Amino acid sequence: MENGRTFGKTLLLLAFWTYVLIPLGAGIWSTLGKAMTLFS
Repeated sequence: MENGRTFGKTLLLLAFWTYVLIPLGAGIWSTLGKAMTLFS
């Protein structure tokens, strides 16, 4: 039972970080893309 609870917590953390990091990563990539087109 304890194992399942830990797994659930890990899954929740993973979902949270995915939710946070994907928009962050997308923002960084779009900024990089804009900078590339500006400087090239």
